[in-house]
Amino acid sequence: MYQPYIRGKQFELIGIRELIPEVLVNNRAKVSPIIEPVKDSSTLKTTISGLASNNINFTVIVNPQVGTFNDPSAIFTALRNCIGTYRNYQVGIIFHSRNNHTALLNVLQQNSDLFESLSVIHNVASDNILEILAPYQQHFQIKYNVINLSLTSRRYFRNFERDTLIECDDYFKSQVRNADYLQADESDFSEEHLYYEDEGFAGFSDYLAIGEEYSESGFLPYAVAIHLSYSDATTNKIKVKHFVSNSNDDQSDIAGKFEEALNKLIAWCDATGYNSVAIPIFREYHANGHFPGLGTLKKLSLMNHIDLVLKLI
Repeated sequence: MYQPYIRGKQFELIGIRELIPEVLVNNRAKVSPIIEPVKDSSTLKTTISGLASNNINFTVIVNPQVGTFNDPSAIFTALRNCIGTYRNYQVGIIFHSRNNHTALLNVLQQNSDLFESLSVIHNVASDNILEILAPYQQHFQIKYNVINLSLTSRRYFRNFERDTLIECDDYFKSQVRNADYLQADESDFSEEHLYYEDEGFAGFSDYLAIGEEYSESGFLPYAVAIHLSYSDATTNKIKVKHFVSNSNDDQSDIAGKFEEALNKLIAWCDATGYNSVAIPIFREYHANGHFPGLGTLKKLSLMNHIDLVLKLI
């Protein structure tokens, strides 16, 4: 089971929506996206509706820790308006150091007609976690315990039933500047798809080739970088290729910088035979000389990563 962790920004949500007919529908038993909403948007609602209408399991977090859409009651209202009677999904709750569990339980109980099970995202290791979970378990089924390994520990998951365990971590090695990716044209990502079951987990989660760090601000970069996940033919480990522009002295001609990075991507795909749901779209932009905008690059990176992982498991 793969549970890609999606921050609910526009292009990430569009990427999930565009994967539904070609990729997610054919992998219902293997995938369950986790969506942390960051904004009350029509894109969020249409994405959730699309997942529901195609009977794809997912989790929607109702106490997000990033973005501006952080009122659980408002998120439940949005859910009520876009899922109808659909119940093949989980309400996600993030456990962190500042939880008001009484208030969170109250809002869950007020909306208990909307869902049948919970996913708990453990972003803190609590010594009394079983005591904290007890009142939740009195009222709700906890279907998944998503363990953030960088914020807890590998020993922490021993508190939970194996068939609920999802390991989560940020495997993307981000750089301060896009131009810094020129220092190495690829980086290691993970091998969790190979070993998560041996390590006692029912599934695994990651932040794709985007990373966990969240930022709402946008700015014109000096360099354009396209990050493309692929599987190493020898080890089957996931790595990330970084295709970066060369004319990076200023912020002018972003379309030209994209062309430079895209030329490298197309040349690599031609040389290796690599293909995914995203590559024909990149090839179309290359053939037409079209720059789709920086948000689309992140969308295509997301689509490529999920398609790759589902082919590997």
